[in-house]
Amino acid sequence: MTTQCFVVRGALSPDPPFSAGGGSRLRRVRLVVLAAAAWLCLAGAASARLDEAPLETRLARALKEDGVSLTGTGAIALELESGALVYEQNGAKALRPASTEKLTVALTALDELGPGFRIETVALGVGGRDGEVWRGDLVLKGYGDPSLHADDLARLAARIRALGIRRISGRVLGDESYFDEERTAPGWKASFYKLECPPLSALVVDRAWLDGHTADEPVVAAAVAFRRALGKAGVRVSGKAAEGIAGAGAVELGRVSSPPLRRLVAWMDTESDNFVAEMLLKLLAAEEVGQGTTAAGAAIVRRELEGRGVPLAGVRIVDGSGLSRLDRLTARALAAVLRSGWGDARVSAAFVGSLAVAGVSGTLEDRMEKAPARGRVRAKTGTTNEASALAGFAGEGYVFAVVMNGDPVAYSAARDAQDRFATILAKSL
Repeated sequence: MTTQCFVVRGALSPDPPFSAGGGSRLRRVRLVVLAAAAWLCLAGAASARLDEAPLETRLARALKEDGVSLTGTGAIALELESGALVYEQNGAKALRPASTEKLTVALTALDELGPGFRIETVALGVGGRDGEVWRGDLVLKGYGDPSLHADDLARLAARIRALGIRRISGRVLGDESYFDEERTAPGWKASFYKLECPPLSALVVDRAWLDGHTADEPVVAAAVAFRRALGKAGVRVSGKAAEGIAGAGAVELGRVSSPPLRRLVAWMDTESDNFVAEMLLKLLAAEEVGQGTTAAGAAIVRRELEGRGVPLAGVRIVDGSGLSRLDRLTARALAAVLRSGWGDARVSAAFVGSLAVAGVSGTLEDRMEKAPARGRVRAKTGTTNEASALAGFAGEGYVFAVVMNGDPVAYSAARDAQDRFATILAKSL
């Protein structure tokens, strides 16, 4: 690109021979116009030189921002199709990933369980039927559905009513035995509990929200909500709501299913939902090894990444959301996760489609709102007070990851640098 500048002929000619005052003013105006034109010309030339600089140089400049440590920044850009390296800075440095950690859970869950997998919640009867009365307890057993809602309980209660059951002689019990009873994950700040993520359990209804607050014991809150749903459906329950476990002889009376996994993953990534991420991590463990724990889920994620050839030097998976201060990922690992998911025909549509779109949706709705990035950059954001990250795709041409750490990280400056980085890649397509 060549920038040409022109000076209007006569702009510096002597003042015309009329009044001295008027001539002086006219000359000053001409000088101002000339100076402005020259400034615009120089600015245009500088912009042109920047645009003509090698892509690697422009990406390096994009990351320079006051308040952001370059030593605490890992960044990489690759050609999506070939995997050829376009730019790298501290690509192998282990950094706190914030919510870009969710990419590892998304890919593992989609691969191990399948995009169409649904999570069940089951109503079980313990005891026996006596006409319109169920003599015994009714157990609501959860299998880790993070989307379980009061409407689901209403449907389940209606199905029990449709069986002809009008009364439960015993109690309504909530069964969370499919997962362990840990409500948080290792490495979380105490303030993250409830504020950043509801308490974890295999049985959680409405994210443990009941009677205007988040319950400390979500399984009991779920039993209370189900007892109320039964009452509204015309099924009277004699006993109270409590926690319990369905025995081997329990009889299924009804079930409801979650949306397909691809929709749960899309919500998790687009909105950066910590609760869904942690629940899916425990679900992976329960489904694969019969132990619904965060640690077992993290081990499955690491095994998945290793099987896909993701470089694991410096990588530490501790939770699913990225809230843990113990998590570590590298820009290289993130780019490899993204490229692997993109290239896997079985999960690609769900994986890539789960990411927020610049200027359009989720956590990127108010970022990169103008061309060329708007609608072309799809990415996962990540934000804590110690980490800020952006990892995703620029059109069909590039995959990238930028992870910035600080104590604390300069939030706005980090986002500006990340957005410039992604925008330059989008402009280069």
